[in-house]
Amino acid sequence: MTTLETPAPAPAAPLAKPSTAARAWRTLRSSRAATIGLAIVAVHVLIALLAPVLTSYDPIVNNADQALLGPSWEHLAGTDQYGRDVLTRVLYGGRYALGVSVTATLLTVALGTVAGCAAALRGGWFDDVLGRVLDAVLSVPPVLVLLVVVTALGTGPSVIVLAIAVVYVPQVVRVVRGAALAIVPADYVTAARARGEGTWAILWREVLPNIIDVVCVEFAMRASWVVLLISSLSFLGFGADPPTPDWGLMVAENRTAITVVPMASLAPIIALATLVVGLNLAADALSKAWGVDRIREGL
Repeated sequence: MTTLETPAPAPAAPLAKPSTAARAWRTLRSSRAATIGLAIVAVHVLIALLAPVLTSYDPIVNNADQALLGPSWEHLAGTDQYGRDVLTRVLYGGRYALGVSVTATLLTVALGTVAGCAAALRGGWFDDVLGRVLDAVLSVPPVLVLLVVVTALGTGPSVIVLAIAVVYVPQVVRVVRGAALAIVPADYVTAARARGEGTWAILWREVLPNIIDVVCVEFAMRASWVVLLISSLSFLGFGADPPTPDWGLMVAENRTAITVVPMASLAPIIALATLVVGLNLAADALSKAWGVDRIREGL
């Protein structure tokens, strides 16, 4: 009598490893600090986009008859010494702060990422020369570099973006180079070189996708610093030109009347502080989600 043998069960398929983006999204959703930080940034972006809808006042038109008024139903945060609605200028100031900061940060991180990856891949004399140039730039205080660039080229958003890039690109290069050096010895990079692929092809196809987490954390962190730096320049008189609605410029213009209309100075300070806090919370959450050690990477 023959017995039927029960076929062995097929081996279970291995579980797919969640992607970096999926792990980051789960961590961001489970982190209260990350949720708060992203919510704050989202609110600032939304307010900046809807500023013309949220207020009917013009942010730059003077009205001497309405100067130095306290908070009221007509002017919720009062008016400044030129009769301009403070809340309106704060709302429009977010447009300037976010627009210039995001542009400057994108340019800075893009240039620093390309230069850092190229230095790690090429090595040799290119890495040595680039390192010495970066050391020379980093030896000068950032504020002094900014003042030199702005004094030589004048003020305006494009000059500020260029000045920010000069200050922060060397730091981004160092961080990205350190992350790329851990990828360069990998087998897939060696195989790409054996196939005869060029430096730029290896950079875009092999190195950059494997350090994108470091680049994203770097962008989030630098954005908070750039926002503060741009406002500091405006406060010192080297940033936005009057009557541009800029938070740093608003504080500088109204600090002499802070005892009369304190909200004219406090409102932009609060707006700036909340945006910086939100960006920092988001950067910390991203670093934890992707396992990026900000201290080890030189952040």
